[in-house]
Amino acid sequence: MSEGSGGRAALKVKAAELIVGGLFLALGLIVIADSVRLGTGWEEPYGPRPGYFPFYVGLIISVAAVATMLRALTIRPEKNRPFVELGQLKLVLAVLVPTAIYAAVVAWLGIFVSSALFIAFFMRWLGKYAWWKVVAVSLGAVVAFYLIFDAWFQVPLPKGPVEALFGIA
Repeated sequence: MSEGSGGRAALKVKAAELIVGGLFLALGLIVIADSVRLGTGWEEPYGPRPGYFPFYVGLIISVAAVATMLRALTIRPEKNRPFVELGQLKLVLAVLVPTAIYAAVVAWLGIFVSSALFIAFFMRWLGKYAWWKVVAVSLGAVVAFYLIFDAWFQVPLPKGPVEALFGIA
């Protein structure tokens, strides 16, 4: 077993393929529905309507998803090996959950405060760095992000209440 694995299967291959196939089928059907709303035909003399190409992309995604799901249903029990073990899943979730929280709070706190907290969290929690290094790197990175993207290249980034206090909003 690999390092960090819990030994017990958290998810089997059959279940993983059915879940992924179902998610891609939903995505493909959403693309198809919106393409139909936009128009999927050919309009003379202009050419394809706005939904023409996305419709076929959605159709290909949907067909591939159904094929994946059908293939998953034919997996015999003895071939249904673990897709991910519990310990491995915990390691993935240790990164995925904080990243999802970061993405969610960017709109509320702004990109700079969220990024400083995100970097600091990972440095301290996973890296076990000293507090002075955590503060120096997280604040230094945010200052660099601000100078490069906001001040110099003038890329509009989501700002929050802290940036407003400094007159950056």
